Amino acid sequence: MKSIVFSTLAIAGWAVAATPLAADDHVSPNGVVTLTPEGGIVPTATWSLGTRAGDFVFVAGMRGIDPETNTLVPDTEGRVRQAFMNMQLIAESEGATLQDAVRLVVYVTDMYRYRPVVNQIQEELWGDGPYPPRTIVEVDRLNQDDIVEVEGTFYAPIEE
Repeated sequence: MKSIVFSTLAIAGWAVAATPLAADDHVSPNGVVTLTPEGGIVPTATWSLGTRAGDFVFVAGMRGIDPETNTLVPDTEGRVRQAFMNMQLIAESEGATLQDAVRLVVYVTDMYRYRPVVNQIQEELWGDGPYPPRTIVEVDRLNQDDIVEVEGTFYAPIEE
């Protein structure tokens, strides 16, 4: 039992050591790294932009917030694009690209109005595909009465 615990801690320590940490990144006892990449939006409450657990990067729900002003982008298309770009920034900070997405979840407040915009922006960013698995859900309301929120999981193997 002791050797299993030691091996697990050694592997977790190696994984954390292999991942360059930003000054504000924190590491859990099991090696989960909290991500705070430069250029990201500023979280306004009890949440972080993302985490790395082993070879996977988990990005929190990103909305169309301009990271320079920390305010919502005013137009619909720009806001949806910015939400995806905010997610992309966090994934790329850990070596992943949009093509490394293994799952996306998109929340919209009006499926009829915003799903076509989400599809358009995904086509712009992913090109002709392949596209990652995606769930899109209509919700009653989002923070700050926003229209869209995008979260993603990315595969980004830790380099040896």
